[in-house]
Amino acid sequence: MSTSTSTTDPEATRARLNEHLHALAGNQLLIGLDVDGTLVDHDGAMSPPMREALQRAAREHHVVIATGRSLGATVPIVEAAGVTRGFAVCSNGAVTLEMDPEADGGYRIIDTQSFQPGRALRTLREVAPDAHYAVEMADGSFHATAGFQDSSFGVEARESSLEELMDLDAVRVVVHVPDLTPQEFSKVVAESGVHGVEYSIGWTAWLDMAAPGISKASALDVIRERLEVDPAHTVAVGDGFNDTEMLAWAGVGVAMGQAPQGVKDVADTVTDSIYEDGTVLVLEQLRG
Repeated sequence: MSTSTSTTDPEATRARLNEHLHALAGNQLLIGLDVDGTLVDHDGAMSPPMREALQRAAREHHVVIATGRSLGATVPIVEAAGVTRGFAVCSNGAVTLEMDPEADGGYRIIDTQSFQPGRALRTLREVAPDAHYAVEMADGSFHATAGFQDSSFGVEARESSLEELMDLDAVRVVVHVPDLTPQEFSKVVAESGVHGVEYSIGWTAWLDMAAPGISKASALDVIRERLEVDPAHTVAVGDGFNDTEMLAWAGVGVAMGQAPQGVKDVADTVTDSIYEDGTVLVLEQLRG
């Protein structure tokens, strides 16, 4: 869908958002923002209005990019947002960055949450033998089985055998089965009985696993406490099932218009889609 074919009513969306956000006026907020499908479309493009709204919001509030992307794929988005100081959450909550222009690369890693993926990988190998596997390390590097590379890694993965991956200390494990639909893959994961890790299945047959209890919400709450922001003064925007904890955690959780119904059900309200700059409408409501 493009803006030229939009059938939504921006004024109606603004009124709906205002109903939930007007009480936050005058407060400095912590705003947690997903990336893919929220700040950029699924081709990775960010619109000029989105870029402007992000940079303005970063001047007025604590804007925290919270994404499933790895460190290397997150930093460019944070820079585009104009967040030169503050925090960012990567790898679905497993890695937290503090942005600092004086630090090497403009950031420092302040927290990582790792786990041993061996048992889960052995189980998944039995039920999805054709899957591709990748392990993200705490420093942002990746190891992956043969032929598995993805732009969301932010770096080129080092080819490794599945047995080698099982012995690594991971902050995130990615499992991709190109020949299955998300519904078929969800069934495979459910039947596998994988446990001991948190996981979310995205728009394709793609599984992200993290340490138990780790999510975008858990990382954002640590940042909230550090910044001494009232829980009621938090807003989150996202479109995927890996955003549901974040949307439920926030004082106001906003789902994107194109989000699956299960994501919308968790949110307090819904904005327009990424193709209609739905996040821009949210940030406009939060202007000081």
